Amino acid sequence: MFGRGGARRRGPEPVEEEPVPAVEWAGVRTFTIGTVERPVTKERPLPARGPRAIRVPGGAGESKVFAPCAYVARTASAAPASAMEACLYEDSESQCLLCYLVVEEREGGERCHRVYGAQGEEIGAVRRIPPSNKLVKHTWRMDQPGHPEIVGRHEWVSGGAKHLAERAALKVVTETVETVLTLGTYSGASKSPSRTLEWWSGGELVMVSQSITTLTIKANWLDRRLAFAYAFLGDS
Repeated sequence: MFGRGGARRRGPEPVEEEPVPAVEWAGVRTFTIGTVERPVTKERPLPARGPRAIRVPGGAGESKVFAPCAYVARTASAAPASAMEACLYEDSESQCLLCYLVVEEREGGERCHRVYGAQGEEIGAVRRIPPSNKLVKHTWRMDQPGHPEIVGRHEWVSGGAKHLAERAALKVVTETVETVLTLGTYSGASKSPSRTLEWWSGGELVMVSQSITTLTIKANWLDRRLAFAYAFLGDS
């Protein structure tokens, strides 16, 4: 409403907050990818944003944050010309390369993204397998040297009954993260259901991903850079 002087009553001005400090990437367990650092709350009418990054949820309520651990930026001179346009860095200034991806097209429409470390060492690969027919979606694979192939499967067709409790617990975490990220982007918007995959290597559950909204590492041996690469590629 307008007051006697004709001026519109304004809400509280956004409070300028310090950027969320980065955390170590190697031991990350649950993460997402995006720009939201602090989500919308009662005291924060707009989300606090930072550079696009792999982000680790922490805190709760007004203290909820998404701390960066690897930054997405354009390719720097440290990566070869064959690398994808964007790479992952350990710092927001893109001075310390974490990893880069090189795309290979294979027979049958398979697309392989080889993942390399800062020194050019091969970490592994993330592969997108086209569907056998139009009624099913494509599938994903990850290769890490020294371990059986890691296969991404739909959550309700893998693992057996003993993993139902884990799935239920993860769903609670995922829904919480998804809610604050949605509020941090736009309020009241409808969202299509995320695709949940369980990633298995032999008989071991390695990772669970709900699109790129929430990814949770289950096996300590999984190189986080492979998981980051999958999140970076997205589940399109």
